[in-house]
Amino acid sequence: MKVLLCEDIKKLGWLGDVVEVNEGYARNYLLPQGLAKVATEGNIRAIAQEKAKRSEQRLKERRRIEKAVQAVDNAEAVLAARANEQGVLFGSVTEAMIAANLRAQGFEVADGIVRMPEHIKQLGTHSVTLRFAEDLTATVRVVVVPEQVEEPPKEEKAEPEQEQEA
Repeated sequence: MKVLLCEDIKKLGWLGDVVEVNEGYARNYLLPQGLAKVATEGNIRAIAQEKAKRSEQRLKERRRIEKAVQAVDNAEAVLAARANEQGVLFGSVTEAMIAANLRAQGFEVADGIVRMPEHIKQLGTHSVTLRFAEDLTATVRVVVVPEQVEEPPKEEKAEPEQEQEA
């Protein structure tokens, strides 16, 4: 069944696209949710202006993302974490921690953009991928250093004053 999309739908198409979908998907989900209309000439003409406006917005958004990718590519995030003598962290460095560090440096990075197969659990330098879009990725170097634990100053034991009787 051919339908005209009224919204951008991930992995299906953009607003104004005429796509072929299963009849059940169209009748049970797309049409009742208002995400699509039956593809008629009248509906296609009515949505053409909205399609042009949305296309321009996507283009501006794409340019903004490309600038963000260029800015953050090959950046370095230095994170301090508690670790034992062998360099194994107590806990781990997560995607959110890396994104927060990059935001603090002035980069435009959301938590969901940082992609790692697993959290970082060792001291050292690690490469992390930032996926802004399907085809826009950047690589960031994450340096995990041991956290400096401030030990309370040791109080010197005051020698007891000996009373001198004269």
